[in-house]
Formats: sequence, structure tokens, C-alpha cells
Amino acid sequence: MQAPDRTRIMRSMETKWLEDFVSLAETRSFSRSAQLRHITQPAFSRRIQSLEAWAGTDLVDRSSYPTRLTPAGQTLYTQSLEMLQALQSTRAMLRGHAAAGQDVIEFAVPHTLAFTFFPAWMSSLRETFGPIKSRLIALNVHDAVMRLVEGGCDLLIAYHHPSQPLQLDAERYEMVRLGQEKLSPYVKADADGSPLYRLPGRPGQPLPYLGYAPGAYLGGVTDLILKEAGTAIHLDRVYETDMAEGLKVMALEGHGVAFLPYSAVKKELREGKLVSAAPPGLPGLELLMDVRAYRGKPSVKGGCQGAGTGILGLSGGPERRKMTGVAWL
Repeated sequence: MQAPDRTRIMRSMETKWLEDFVSLAETRSFSRSAQLRHITQPAFSRRIQSLEAWAGTDLVDRSSYPTRLTPAGQTLYTQSLEMLQALQSTRAMLRGHAAAGQDVIEFAVPHTLAFTFFPAWMSSLRETFGPIKSRLIALNVHDAVMRLVEGGCDLLIAYHHPSQPLQLDAERYEMVRLGQEKLSPYVKADADGSPLYRLPGRPGQPLPYLGYAPGAYLGGVTDLILKEAGTAIHLDRVYETDMAEGLKVMALEGHGVAFLPYSAVKKELREGKLVSAAPPGLPGLELLMDVRAYRGKPSVKGGCQGAGTGILGLSGGPERRKMTGVAWL
């Protein structure tokens, strides 16, 4: 592994290195801290090395297991807690000034939910609570989670499935379930309203498949569906992107089969432009996911706080609660 450029590092130090270091000191595990910080273990190790290069001394005793800090590391750990708390307190004050003037709730939301779930959900909130000023930041799932972790939003809204949990510390973050979303295969309808392509395909004649790019959250869920399908599915990946909306447009043009959230295609299904690619006798090709909201616990320094603590509940009948749930904002 190439050592960090010490000359460059000596000129700057990033606060995320201190956050990484505090996590390592508390978990005593590089792998666990990398998981909690939502980065790969090699990248996490490089950031700790960069911090050591900036400090000019070893901070971690790598000869022991579990990992322990050197005397210099113990000193930096104590100082890091104070520095990070001071920075977060300052940021909270600044955000408080901004919130007092703007009263805006900031949401970090993955692209698909930003297009499909968020507008209707916000309408339900406004029906109950009246006018709400909001700012939506559309990101991929990883960046949306990091926006929450680094205190850059008030609330994170994201999909959840047990096969791909978001690694958020329950001691620092609280969660509320807003509803459920179904992921299923869809395809363009032909002139008779029948699917242009019908799963499962045949050996030697795979169906054109519109897939998610590597690393996309819905791609991992789709892979699980295909892996656990009760029969062999024959697909040929002809196109990929990390956004469901991009796959939907390609499916509408007849380019292949795409696994899409129901909320993204309900209008096209109603209009008969898209239909299910799974025949009635082929079960197991759909999967339910939760839609969840997360925020930093108000008692915890950092995380998403501020304007997001005002609304304590969402009333309404069962149909409304199906996709909005009980929420705090």
C-alpha cells in the first residue's frame, strides 16, 4: 500500500479523520469502524494513516488485538472529543441562526425516493401540519447517509431491507418507518397490452435486462430477488444506470426488463404503458422494502437536528398511514 503524501498532509487535516479516529478508539476494530463510517476498510485504514502522518507519530498500536491506542493516540482521542464537540456546537448555533431566519427542514433523499415517494409524503404532511418549508438534497444512498452522519441535513429518508441494512448506530440515530415499497419486474406493453418480454426467459435466448449500476442500493435488492427466485432467470444485461427513473425510461422505449419500485411506475401501469414481466405462475419475483426516516437523537451531538424536531406525529386514516407512517420532523 502506498504511504500517504506526508508533505501534502502536513498542510491540512480533515475533521473526518478525527471522527474516524474516535470511532476506532471506541470500537477497537478497523473493520467495525469502517462499517460504521460507511467506507471500505482499506480506505478507512488510509485515513488513519493520513492522520498519523499529520500528527507525526503513531497513534495506534498495531501489534495488539483488539486494536489499542498508543499514549499519543490516547492524548489525541481526548482532544478529538473536545474539538469535535466544539465544532458541532458551533455548527448547531450557526444552523440555529439559519433555521430561525428560514425555518427550512433539510432532507437527504436517494434519487428514486426524491422522484417517487417524497412529493406525495410532503403533501400529506402539509395537509396535517400546514405550510412546511423544505429543502431536498437528492443523492445516492451512500452520500445521503454520509450527509446525515456529518450533520448536513435534518432528516434522511431511505429504503431499508434486512439484506442491506444501513449501518447507523442506534445509540446515535433514531428511526421511524414511513411505509413500504414493492420492487418488481416491469416491461413495455405491446399493442395488445401483453408484456413485450416475459420472464423467466429461456436458455440460449435470454431477455434484455436493464440493470442497476454496481453499488446502487436497488441493484443489491434486485440481485437478491434473482438469487432467491424459485426458477432460473435468463437475462442479458444490455444497459445499466444507478437511477430507477433512467431504467423506467428505457423500459418504456421497449429496451428490456427492469426491476422498479411500484411508486415509480404506478402512473404508467394505470395508463397501460408498462406491465408486469412476471407471469402469474412465477412467484417470488418481487420484494417489499421499508421506507424509513432517520435523524440524530436530539441528545447526541452531531447528526441531523435543528428544524427537524418540531413535528411529533402524523394523524390520518389507514390509507394515508400506509405510505406516511408516524413521523417526527
